[in-house]
Amino acid sequence: MKKKTEEFIARNGFEDLTNVQKKVMEFTGSGKDVIAISRTGTGKTHAYLIPIAEMINPGSDKTQVLISVPTRELAYQVFQNARVLCDIYPDLRISLLSGGTDRKRSSDKLGNAAPHIIIGTPGRIRDIFEKNLIRVDFVQMFVIDEADMTLEYGFLEDIDAVFSHMVKDPEILCFSATFPKELQNFVKKYLNNPKIITVDDKKRDPRITHILVPCKHKEYSDRLLDVLPLINPYICLIFANTKAEADEAYQKLRDKGYKTLLIHGGLESRERQKAIKALNSKEYTYVVASDVASRGIDIDGISHVISLGFPKKLEFYTHRAGRTGRNTKDGTVYALYREDDINTIRTLEKQDIRFIAKDIKGGSFKDIKTPTYKRVRKNDEVEKEIARTLTRKNEKVKPNYKKKKKKAIEEIKRRQRRDFIRNKIREEKKERYKQKAKESRT
Repeated sequence: MKKKTEEFIARNGFEDLTNVQKKVMEFTGSGKDVIAISRTGTGKTHAYLIPIAEMINPGSDKTQVLISVPTRELAYQVFQNARVLCDIYPDLRISLLSGGTDRKRSSDKLGNAAPHIIIGTPGRIRDIFEKNLIRVDFVQMFVIDEADMTLEYGFLEDIDAVFSHMVKDPEILCFSATFPKELQNFVKKYLNNPKIITVDDKKRDPRITHILVPCKHKEYSDRLLDVLPLINPYICLIFANTKAEADEAYQKLRDKGYKTLLIHGGLESRERQKAIKALNSKEYTYVVASDVASRGIDIDGISHVISLGFPKKLEFYTHRAGRTGRNTKDGTVYALYREDDINTIRTLEKQDIRFIAKDIKGGSFKDIKTPTYKRVRKNDEVEKEIARTLTRKNEKVKPNYKKKKKKAIEEIKRRQRRDFIRNKIREEKKERYKQKAKESRT
């Protein structure tokens, strides 16, 4: 390991590397592609920044590293972490390409000197590339961070458009919290005999307490106001399922005198970047966010997370919870729920999440029984379809009928998940088309 790499590790205050960082370091530079599967909070960002510190050559005038991340918030976080490299390599040039209102400013920064490292969202990287403002034919390392989320958001076409112009085969590093089928197909297509690293870092398991709080007849934002006086957070991150719910919770907290920050996809890029800076400086105790920020916020000191209901895509609950309890610190997650969330709670329990249930009575928390009964949601067509599949009567029990029913239920859920992803893709593309139309008018 070079002295510069050791200095980068020391400047980040690492006494020891995490398992995923150690294992990735073993294979980078060997000519093998790597895919690292490791849960949120295990140090995946520095698992590729440390190898970059080892291989980067600031004396070159070419772009050597391209880092793709799915959200603007995460791109900014990675950029902030990567800037420490500039303290070690004074001549190092790093560019952030994340879209929104910073587009012109970012492209102007490129100037005549090519950045050694480019960090950005797939769509933004593609836009800049197609305008011939960056070159990728000398890229030695291509990092795809949050690869599962990148595919879910429909960015494969953008990645393909850039990757296909890399003349030399770069070393590809993929980092992901999960390894779904879509990612497996991606790996087969793009990676050359990759080394797959699966890390179960039990020594660094976050010590997170999951607490269920019933909303009963109240709105999520009103129940939130009941919870906040009973906790004493350092930083409390509050997740809403929609922009409208986030706006409502934010406004109610402000009205009650809580110093609150708002982060979601509906904000202009400049406002979001300003909010992230304020969060990094720990100016605010309470932060309301939508799931677009669930993988983009990595701030030390988040002691509490409050989930206003459960997200439609259950993996996002894990991502929300993963914002606290980091680096072996304790964390607490309060999940506000309604009766029609009980099936969701049961599903999460099967994924080894252990809930404690508490109600609020007389201005304090009181232990109650964890809801465990099965209930079909009245207006949820997916739940109704699953219920019909489970209760369908067979005149004659056929071989493997249990497996067939399980497969049928998985297909129903797969369709629901696909519809959810389609909606997300439409939102992202709509925003992108609006920006392009705005650029064409200026």
